[in-house]
Amino acid sequence: MTDEKAKLAAMATFTQYMQMHRMRKTPERYAIMEKVFDTVSHFSIDSLHTLVESDGYHVSRATVYNTIELLIEAGLVRRHTFGSQAPQYEKIAGLSKHYHLVCTSCGKVREIKDSEIDTILNQRRFGKFHPAYIDLNIYGLCSACFRKSRIASKKTAANDKEKSPSTAKKQKRTNKTQS
Repeated sequence: MTDEKAKLAAMATFTQYMQMHRMRKTPERYAIMEKVFDTVSHFSIDSLHTLVESDGYHVSRATVYNTIELLIEAGLVRRHTFGSQAPQYEKIAGLSKHYHLVCTSCGKVREIKDSEIDTILNQRRFGKFHPAYIDLNIYGLCSACFRKSRIASKKTAANDKEKSPSTAKKQKRTNKTQS
């Protein structure tokens, strides 16, 4: 499904949801929904609020938050909490299955697709439990943070080696023989 078709289908679903629940269909709600479907990655309430404001819709953060809650209830958006970060959101209509690699150092989130994981999870049965969806997050270090941690640990090891008692004794012996 193309992005435009996904956006139109989401708009129809959102309209139907609001009609079913006797909610007002305001231009602000539709502007927020449209911005959600224009995003290509995860977003926060604050970043979405900034995008909506930049389009000339002056809405409060509470309006953005409440609209996101409606989109979640309508099945168009999913909330993620990666570690101790503030919640992130993503559109789910028109999105393919994917999983998240979350860096525990910088908080960066990368989406991956893996057909082997898909196959395993699709074949897995959970007794009388019927999962609605699966949210898989893998935590670790991204390549940049891993590289930084290796450099830092090498520096620490070198400093520790210089300050170790055996090195200090060797230096004292060298100083005595030189005097």
